[in-house]
Amino acid sequence: MQIHVNSFGVYLHVKDQMFELRKKLEDGKIETNQYAATKVTHIIMTTGTMLSTDAIKLAMMHNVDIVFLEQNGTPIGRVWHSKLGSTTKIRKSQLEVSMNAEGLRWVKEWLTTKLENQLNFVKDLKKHRPQHADFLNDKITRIEAMVISIGSQQAEKTSEVADTLRGLEGTAGRLYFETLSYVLPEDYQFKGRSSRPANDCFNAMLNYGYGVLYSKIEKALIIAGVDPYLGFLHRDDYNQLSMVYDFIEPYRIYVDETVFRLFSGKKVNKAHSDTHTKGVSLNSEGKKLLIDALNKFMDDDTIRHSGKNHTRSNAIQFDAHKFANAMLGV
Repeated sequence: MQIHVNSFGVYLHVKDQMFELRKKLEDGKIETNQYAATKVTHIIMTTGTMLSTDAIKLAMMHNVDIVFLEQNGTPIGRVWHSKLGSTTKIRKSQLEVSMNAEGLRWVKEWLTTKLENQLNFVKDLKKHRPQHADFLNDKITRIEAMVISIGSQQAEKTSEVADTLRGLEGTAGRLYFETLSYVLPEDYQFKGRSSRPANDCFNAMLNYGYGVLYSKIEKALIIAGVDPYLGFLHRDDYNQLSMVYDFIEPYRIYVDETVFRLFSGKKVNKAHSDTHTKGVSLNSEGKKLLIDALNKFMDDDTIRHSGKNHTRSNAIQFDAHKFANAMLGV
């Protein structure tokens, strides 16, 4: 279970050794909800909310991850248990692999999986939209060409072909999001990806959803003992979670599908976002709509992954451990 605290003024504290959320309603009454610490895996706090030190202590006792987000979903920071279970050997190997051909193999695998997920999603959309077959077939063919080009890149290390890989990924992404917009009802269509700021509600939901996914990826890597800052493709700029940005690529589809289903199902309306001079952002109603749908998609529904049934959250953790074991040569 995840506790999402995203309404201004909501206070999370401890009562009877349980997490309790307190919210003051418009009529002055106090609404409370309690959650057993043993059932909570994440506490996600957005700006404008409050957290007691007792709640932090209870979270640490039960290895509950606390994540702090901006209102737009961008991670600010986090608190987790001091016993991370990581090993120095994993991180040493990770550094070595980042500078050789094995690192490039991982990058190509992550990007290929990302594009194949996008292709499968578009092909699934095509099944129910025969009137768009010509448009979708064109996009499918062009994205497939990007997959082949990524797979054909050869070098001694990733840095030698990094710009080419990013260019291919970017082109595929442009084609993919053009496709999603094209098949949406006209009122929901958008003009490409926009991150900071979002130019429309669809992108605002993507941005917030990716922010939540970033925190999931970071925690999965840390639990597995992988250094989230030591990436293979993304640049190691100051305080940049380069490995998180690398490792997230195959799983962005989870957010894409969730957001697309909300819009194609006409569950999103103008009441879910606010328009500012700098762009569009989700309000508390929009965040709740997205988080509820994303939690169900990630933690309730199951998929077949590596020969077993997993929730999507568990699949991410499984893959993080698999990557860590590969760094150890297991």
